[in-house]
Amino acid sequence: MSNSVAILGASGYTGAELVRLIATHPTMEIAALSADRKAGQHMAEVFPFLAHLDLPRLQKIDELDFSGIDLVFCALPHATTQEVVKELPRNLRIVDLSADFRLRDPAAYETWYGKPHAAPELQAEAVYGLTEFYREEICATRLVAGTGCNAATGQYALRPLIAAGVIDLDEIIIDLKAAVSGAGRSLKENLLHAELSEGYHAYSAGGTHRHLGEFDQEFSAVAGRPVRVQFTPHLIPANRGILATVYVRGDAREIHATLERAYADESFLVVRPFGTLPSTRDIRGSNFVHIGVVGDRLPGRAIVVAVLDNLTKGSSGQAVQNANLMLGEEETAGLMLAPLFP
Repeated sequence: MSNSVAILGASGYTGAELVRLIATHPTMEIAALSADRKAGQHMAEVFPFLAHLDLPRLQKIDELDFSGIDLVFCALPHATTQEVVKELPRNLRIVDLSADFRLRDPAAYETWYGKPHAAPELQAEAVYGLTEFYREEICATRLVAGTGCNAATGQYALRPLIAAGVIDLDEIIIDLKAAVSGAGRSLKENLLHAELSEGYHAYSAGGTHRHLGEFDQEFSAVAGRPVRVQFTPHLIPANRGILATVYVRGDAREIHATLERAYADESFLVVRPFGTLPSTRDIRGSNFVHIGVVGDRLPGRAIVVAVLDNLTKGSSGQAVQNANLMLGEEETAGLMLAPLFP
């Protein structure tokens, strides 16, 4: 049985990644694509790498016919999705890739994003889309809020450790390196090749990055008390990938064993042998997460490194994984692609 899907915002990086993944999906069929500024064009004109696919022409959102659509992926800019989603037919299942529904508390959303939420009733309905930890809720909902790619990387490294009580919750440092595609496709001066290449830099330091709202929300819920981590992201001159180096106080062997137990039955989460660390090249273009643990020279301290592809497992692959659950399909359908190497 085929499921018809629409992709809103198909001309961005995450929209194109959705098309790439769904093109070989065994049960999903792309029935509609939107891109307001490029309406009327074919995807082959916007993304020549997709020229081999028979895809519908890009349209404006208000021109789309949602009859016969089973699920909508919203790959729209932050702060625009909430206005769009509240106008969509109530029978549609929706997977949102933006930040609009990630924070459950409207006050927290206003704090981190600088303005009131335009659809608080939908914000309360949305299920946080970190698939491996919210499966039952995702299966039962009509609206899933995809996680931030940085937030997902840090959570895969830390959630089992917080839940098991094997680390000091007041001494967690996340040092994260993110590829440039995580900043989106719009033109920005600091993302020009001459500005970005041959170096990398920290940004949103000192507790100002918006993904901290997700860390606060999720880690505190797992721990049953407030948890506040130190988090500094860095922009690196690479197209894809996130690498989070997490510094914690705890026994390194116990930390490694805890992660192995937590992810033993997960299709996409790979815990490397103790003492070995992953690279972004190990997961590029795939829906996999690799995690490694080493002990520090300081007794009672450990280093956890987690890597994922920000466009796949950090966004569009996660969205397809969640959509599979919502549609009653195999969770791994269309997603067991091997990473690209070299």
